[in-house]
Amino acid sequence: MTTSLVSNSDSSTPSVILADDASNLGEIKINHSVVASIVRLSALEVDGTYSIGGSFVDGITELFSKKESDRGVRVSEDAAGNYEIELRVVLRFGVELAKTAVQIQQNIRDQVSRMTMKPVSRVDVIIDGVKLDDHRGREEFHVGDGHHPHTD
Repeated sequence: MTTSLVSNSDSSTPSVILADDASNLGEIKINHSVVASIVRLSALEVDGTYSIGGSFVDGITELFSKKESDRGVRVSEDAAGNYEIELRVVLRFGVELAKTAVQIQQNIRDQVSRMTMKPVSRVDVIIDGVKLDDHRGREEFHVGDGHHPHTD
């Protein structure tokens, strides 16, 4: 399997071409925006990740932007053609920040490599903040079960 970088005429986002030397079936192209989606989903799989991107404004920007760099993820390639990824995250309050960031790095590396069959040379995680879950710390109860929420 060989890989090469090309630029699409209809997009400024580079894509990866995977071509099997033993087959004449054609090329497989993976746009960086697809890799960025894999990165986002992989990061959200890790316990302790609150959101990708950072602030509320970043979340609104994500709704109206197609560029992955505007949504907290930047994907590029090094001289050898391996992915270089930068990710901005907000983590949940109370988690071990460095430990969670390492888990995010590992999950992204594993998922991107597995799904694209292309190595990841680096994953930079930038922690933009911490947030408290809205439901964390509140006692849950069901009406009629005799339990009442704590109201200190």
